[in-house]
Amino acid sequence: MGKLTLYHGSPEIIQMPVFGKGKAYNDYGRGFYCTEHLKLAREWACVENTDGYANKYEIDITDLSILNLSSGEYTILHWLALLMQYRKFRVSTPVMKRGADWLREHFLLDLTAYDAIVGYRADDSYFSFARAFVNNEISLEQLSYAMRLGKLGEQFVLKSRAAFEKINFVSYEVVDNTQYYAKRKARDDEARTAFRAELERDVLGGLYMRDMIREGVEADDPRLR
Repeated sequence: MGKLTLYHGSPEIIQMPVFGKGKAYNDYGRGFYCTEHLKLAREWACVENTDGYANKYEIDITDLSILNLSSGEYTILHWLALLMQYRKFRVSTPVMKRGADWLREHFLLDLTAYDAIVGYRADDSYFSFARAFVNNEISLEQLSYAMRLGKLGEQFVLKSRAAFEKINFVSYEVVDNTQYYAKRKARDDEARTAFRAELERDVLGGLYMRDMIREGVEADDPRLR
């Protein structure tokens, strides 16, 4: 498959990503989280009132085993199950606990066989959409719509020692927080506003978390596509 150019937004210049470091409670567990889109890396680099860095890398993925959650064999429920496994979240209702447990039992993928993961990034607004679905507040159709809001894009996550050995630092650029923190916040606000408008529509039917548990929905169910 050849080489990819990746970017990592951070408050720091990271010339040598270290295997085994990083937060255990990220979307896909501990790893090095990147994007193929420089603009998104710039947004992720900044916190309020603090400039950041967009680090640029190259990686040869020829011999790497990559799990692409956007490929046709997986559904949004596989992504959700991983969030329920790795992200820290408050279980606020018995329905949410049952939904999270059911997703992990039926859709959780074993990541140990993979060197890297490609999938959605669950920023604050997106994680709130996922929580609403698991809590039976919105339908699968509404969740799928929500995940297209804000054009957040996918992230490329290095998971194995082999992947870390193949990534090479190229350069970095300083990112102005006054410009890109505002863009990041605007993207999140746009997604939340559009999602609220979607919830106000008179949506009849749809597949809800409770329906899937009750019916024992499997990954090959056409309603998940």
